[in-house]
Amino acid sequence: MKKISGIILFLVTTFALGACGNGDAAESNDQLAEIKESGVLKVATSADYAPFEFHTIVDGKDQIVGSDIDLANAIADELGVKLELSDMSFNTVLASLKEGKVDVAISAISATAERKEQFDFTDNYYNPPQVLVINKKDEDTLTSIDRLAGKSLGAQKGSIQEAVINEQIKEAKVVTIDKVPNMVIEINQGSLDGMVVEQTIAEAYIAQNPNLMIADIPLEQSDDEAFAIALPKGSTELQEELNKIIKKLSDEGKIDEFIKKNHELAEQTATE
Repeated sequence: MKKISGIILFLVTTFALGACGNGDAAESNDQLAEIKESGVLKVATSADYAPFEFHTIVDGKDQIVGSDIDLANAIADELGVKLELSDMSFNTVLASLKEGKVDVAISAISATAERKEQFDFTDNYYNPPQVLVINKKDEDTLTSIDRLAGKSLGAQKGSIQEAVINEQIKEAKVVTIDKVPNMVIEINQGSLDGMVVEQTIAEAYIAQNPNLMIADIPLEQSDDEAFAIALPKGSTELQEELNKIIKKLSDEGKIDEFIKKNHELAEQTATE
């Protein structure tokens, strides 16, 4: 009888602990509730990608601005919480999200099939065309995909542009670099023949470097290259809420407004 009672007690205790464990897991998975309870939305970004996220001087102080930052602020306002930004290299943005150091990642991130295996994503909020930036001195020689064979082309480390080069400019050599400004320097110095970036990004850096240009070599565009917000796996409630906010901002024309405003700000910053 003692043995049977012991077994029953063990099973009841195990069931109770299991139920508590599942409850904790479910609670910890409701990231939306946790964010609202904490009063803070923690966002990872890589602020070297004007006009989406970049540094500028405002009232004598260095600040992170950009259309993605405006988007993050609008989301925080809709959620009724404060925004906390963490600036890091693009290659560590998703790693930081995976390690639980931030709630979401907003940094011109493309929701590729490979990334979707490890993260959830919101609906797309922007789909930019990809372009090749070269030095103007090479305008007459780098005129086709075939002419790029053996050339060194830069792509931001961990970005969709690596895949764009590998898939569309297969005979070129991919050089991955952490920061876009470093690629610009290498193109100016001649150690890189070009770099693949989104068109809006290209235009912002060309405004600062008039010796650069967009090559007359069209690259194919894919929905996999569209920008979305990255979330931890299983963030169902948060994903649904962010999708509603993105749709609202898109319907109101706010996202296009954010991009246009910050494109102008980036050009203005470049001339100061």
